[in-house]
Amino acid sequence: MTGLIESLNISASPYINAILSIFAFIVIAKIADLFVDKVLRKFTRFTKSDIDDRILDTIHRPIYFTIILIGIVLAIAYLKPSQRVMFYADGILYSIMTVIWTIAAVKISNIVIEDAIHKVSDVTGLSKDIILLIENVSKIAIILASLMVILSIWKINITPLIASAGIAGAAIALAARDTIANFFGGLSVFADKPFKIGDFIVIDKVDRGEVVSIGIRSTRIKTLDDIMITIPNSIIAGSKIVNESAPTPNLRVRIPVNVAYGSDIDLVEKTLIDIASQNGNILDDPAPKVFFNAFGESALNLELLCWIKEPALRLRTADEINRGIYKKFNELGIRIPFPQRDVHIYQE
Repeated sequence: MTGLIESLNISASPYINAILSIFAFIVIAKIADLFVDKVLRKFTRFTKSDIDDRILDTIHRPIYFTIILIGIVLAIAYLKPSQRVMFYADGILYSIMTVIWTIAAVKISNIVIEDAIHKVSDVTGLSKDIILLIENVSKIAIILASLMVILSIWKINITPLIASAGIAGAAIALAARDTIANFFGGLSVFADKPFKIGDFIVIDKVDRGEVVSIGIRSTRIKTLDDIMITIPNSIIAGSKIVNESAPTPNLRVRIPVNVAYGSDIDLVEKTLIDIASQNGNILDDPAPKVFFNAFGESALNLELLCWIKEPALRLRTADEINRGIYKKFNELGIRIPFPQRDVHIYQE
């Protein structure tokens, strides 16, 4: 700072140098303001989002006033006041700068949060009501950081405050460990994106349903019984998730079929494929297939594989195909065997 002051000395009078310093920095502030408002704004026109325009609207005034305040700091330094006066003058001016940029940081944080939430809410179903919560949390964090900066400007020892804050934070974290675990579990869901709204998922081979909403604390799925299940995100993050709707919404259905020994395998295969092809839920591509899997104890074991349009149709499609197989086999005389045992009774 001293070298900068000496390099800017123009007149022998410190008062003239102070006035010239303030005037020069006002000019610099105006040039910087025009640069931000005119030059940088031209580059923002090439972007699709308006977030950069909103950020420029937020920072161009703080930049302007910050440069002027720096000029005032230099002007006071030209007057060479006592150390006590210099300390209080610098403390006040730097505190004002901190407050100005704190307000700007809060506004920028709100802009970024709103833009991010609006982008993910359409995909994840995250309620826009969460915006206020996240904005308040970020505002508290920014204000606390600014208070630490101001205290350091005034040479106030912040070590005891940091230690107290650490102890309080540990106590809060211990009391709200489940909530914090769910919060970070929600962040992992948003980051990894294992599923989205509308996907059919199976969690640990137990809960199966359609994803209805994804929140910060929990995820909700609706089962085929129209039952809503709310699962904490900490459990979601540690569970094995099968997404039946990814990478494509199509799902393969397996229909096991047993026919009696001596049946015409070719006729059975043709019949099964015809039944599957006539079902409106079955896709033509990939086409239905029949595999002869094994020779059973009392039957020939076959399996019909076909692709349905979406996972929600699995049970309905299996029901329709099984009914069609039973009726058609009765018409064609194809026998579906069932296990039989011979019981021999011996009498002494």
